Amino acid sequence: MNESAISKRTASLRNSRLKPNAVRWRALVESACARQGLDLTPLRRRVLAILAESASPLGAYAIIDQLSRLEGKAIAPPTVYRTLEFFLEHGFVYKIESRNAYAPCEHLGHAHHGALLLCEKCGRSDEIEDLKLDRLLKEAAKRAGFAPHRQMVELVGLCRDCAG
Repeated sequence: MNESAISKRTASLRNSRLKPNAVRWRALVESACARQGLDLTPLRRRVLAILAESASPLGAYAIIDQLSRLEGKAIAPPTVYRTLEFFLEHGFVYKIESRNAYAPCEHLGHAHHGALLLCEKCGRSDEIEDLKLDRLLKEAAKRAGFAPHRQMVELVGLCRDCAG
């Protein structure tokens, strides 16, 4: 499939060459929390800022390290894991399972009907939407008698910048 066909089949593709717009994403999350009556605690706001400002996906311990430096004290891992679970549950971040890392989801509240494209050289991650892929995966799971609660397909390779 050529690049043009891929572009047409995806609802959106984040241009990860540029750092995600941290201010915009944070404002979207804050607005979504306000609309849904979700509590955006000071800890959640700090983790939100760390994720927003990062040029690449972060693991929980990288977040804990940054947060500990900011706070000037050790931060307990369970507090950060609970925060990340909150963000996942509400569709504010996606988890890259193979890297155990988290990244801002620029399409808040959607069901992640696609795949992550993960560059093994630069660490770039792009999320693509493909309803046909989603349907195929659900049909295959149903045939196997499986009821998925969450899905994320990961494709590992080289992004266009690293491959070129």
